[in-house]
Amino acid sequence: MKKFHVGIIGYGRAAAAHIDAINATGQAKVSAVYSSRELDSKQVNNRHGGAIACYNDLGSLLADTDLDIVSVCTYPHDHIRFGLAVAQAGKHLIIEKPLALNLEDCRRIRDAAEKANVEVCVCFEYRFSNQFEVTRSVIDENLLGKIHYGEVDYYNGIGPWNNQYRWNTKKVSGGSSLLSAGCHAMDALLYCMDADVMTVSSYATASVNPDFHKYEYATTSVTLLKFVDGRVGKVASVIDCIQPYYFHVHLVGSEGSLLDDKLHTKRIRGLDKTQWTRLSMKKLDISDIDDHPYQTQFTAFFNALTSGKPMPLTGLTQAMKTHTVIAAADLSAQENRPVKLSELRTSA
Repeated sequence: MKKFHVGIIGYGRAAAAHIDAINATGQAKVSAVYSSRELDSKQVNNRHGGAIACYNDLGSLLADTDLDIVSVCTYPHDHIRFGLAVAQAGKHLIIEKPLALNLEDCRRIRDAAEKANVEVCVCFEYRFSNQFEVTRSVIDENLLGKIHYGEVDYYNGIGPWNNQYRWNTKKVSGGSSLLSAGCHAMDALLYCMDADVMTVSSYATASVNPDFHKYEYATTSVTLLKFVDGRVGKVASVIDCIQPYYFHVHLVGSEGSLLDDKLHTKRIRGLDKTQWTRLSMKKLDISDIDDHPYQTQFTAFFNALTSGKPMPLTGLTQAMKTHTVIAAADLSAQENRPVKLSELRTSA
């Protein structure tokens, strides 16, 4: 079986997590890294094992004919530049979330990938977590019946104690609370509801705590979603909270409800109506990037490339839907009005 050769653009904590996850799949190996700063090749190789060439010139990395795939692990405001360059070089693309910081740039990356006939894996990796594997199984086994309300919320205080803080406070880099981090919650809700969104209404605010004063955008937002089939949902993105990390999931259906790792359903006879049944799952209860399910996601990507099939769950189609809803939500908060998704799709 072919073993893919992967290049990495950027060399920070996300890149290190990608390298280890890619190598651990056994289906690919990282053989090149580009960074704008000088890297010690011996140190990089000792840390990750194997032979990894270190480049300071992007063109040289992209010209490497041995590379099949390139993973973009840079600051979000650089995603558009590097995402386009990778696609135009004819390499398959792995790219960290967000795909880009505005919908126009997301579309430019999509169009470049389609023109070059390359596949894309966007790192909305929460879909590959054990928590959402179990959650989707509950939905698919119809234990909730018809879901009419869903909420997924992201709580993670990204203050001076967080590695992301040093660049995340700038609007040019962070974008919005949703683009910065809450996009995982929006993507997860869309995964659970599995329907197109018709209209969103979003409101934004910010903490008065001095730890968050450097932010150039509202650090808390709440978005209400109306789906085309009449169902409703809610996503809160709170990156200015003082509390442990919490990824909240509540799905309410005609036959039962799911609350994080707890289930209550009429589909199983004999359950105590006053009690939840706890599900065995590994919850998304830590924000550390080293704990993200990259290996599972990248395995799915390599399998898709080998079989000539599109990337499941986190390909461009799914990522573009999520980014379109996020763009509508940020526009709603900015203009203080409901936004129909059709307003944004007309310019696609």
